[in-house]
Amino acid sequence: MKYTKVVEGIFLKRPNRFIAHVLIDGKEEVVHVKNTGRCRELLLPNAKVLLEDCSYNLNRKTRYSIIAVWKGDMLINMDSQVPNTVVYDALKSNKISEFKNLEYLKKEVTFGNSRFDIYFESKDKKGFIEIKGVTLEDNGTAMFPDAPTTRGTKHVLEMIESVKKGYIGAIFFLIQMKGPDVFRLNWKMDREFSQAVKLASEKGVKVLAYDAIVEKDTISIGKPIKIDLNEN
Repeated sequence: MKYTKVVEGIFLKRPNRFIAHVLIDGKEEVVHVKNTGRCRELLLPNAKVLLEDCSYNLNRKTRYSIIAVWKGDMLINMDSQVPNTVVYDALKSNKISEFKNLEYLKKEVTFGNSRFDIYFESKDKKGFIEIKGVTLEDNGTAMFPDAPTTRGTKHVLEMIESVKKGYIGAIFFLIQMKGPDVFRLNWKMDREFSQAVKLASEKGVKVLAYDAIVEKDTISIGKPIKIDLNEN
């Protein structure tokens, strides 16, 4: 995925989940935050950030949206709307080894009481993929979630039901950075979600984790990384 116009800035503060104050070209701007997660370890005072200039959209209240942040030398994309597009594009391009030669893809398809991110069909298979964007990293380990997610737990349990009915089910964690060499569930943050994912794996749901290639104005699928679902 490619952003149209990207500028650099310095993060100042975040009054609420939806907006932040950023210094751009020496001027303090109120900007949109494209991630309602906590991101407390990322959005620190004076952190260097990248923003999308959305001045082409006349209906917006803010001109800019934060899309990425540097954590030391690591550039982390924190746009929560990006993972679905990145994975969808990678599936179409046969870049995900677990899902090759798909004949049909559709976004946002309902099953039971949930709406999964992607429905797919191949010659002899059909199934669902639920995508989770990961921005939390600690000493080379990527983790999810960074905040409790009741909705996420519901989706995982519904995915188990889809497998029982003969579908292929997958939970796909897109690590929105390059650097971590292992993905782990954040048991301390959300035990119920972590238990649900571990149970899903035991019940036949595929659990995948891929990193991403993040550059100033692009993000694309990277390579699979090791997964550890056990409580540590």
